Amino acid sequence: MHSMLNNPQLLDCRRLFLKDYEVWINIGVHDFEKKGEQRVLINVDLYVPLAATTPQHDQLQEVVDYDFMRRTISQRVKQGHVHLQETLCDDVARLMLEHPLVKAVRVSTEKPDVYPDCESVGVEVFRIKDEK
Repeated sequence: MHSMLNNPQLLDCRRLFLKDYEVWINIGVHDFEKKGEQRVLINVDLYVPLAATTPQHDQLQEVVDYDFMRRTISQRVKQGHVHLQETLCDDVARLMLEHPLVKAVRVSTEKPDVYPDCESVGVEVFRIKDEK
């Protein structure tokens, strides 16, 4: 995943990332996919404002905790069957943007075991929080 920090709206941000988080999830539209879990790799980039996340006292509460990403994805995966990777990506992106310090997010999902002749198939979405 490449950085979106060259987006003018994100110039004042740092990027936090979760790379190749492996989950097993019941995902797919085909009958055979509905009978068991598949391995899915999830990547997340969070963009958080430097002004709000630059620690002054080297304390965890001054930043966005990485555990937030893993915990949120884990909770979403436990909710049951998902037909489409697009749905999973959109759900994870929406949940990440609910964090008050997250300004933008990029999420990708990959199914690495679908085809024998390629590394993976997947979906990626990028969202910037609406400024209110």
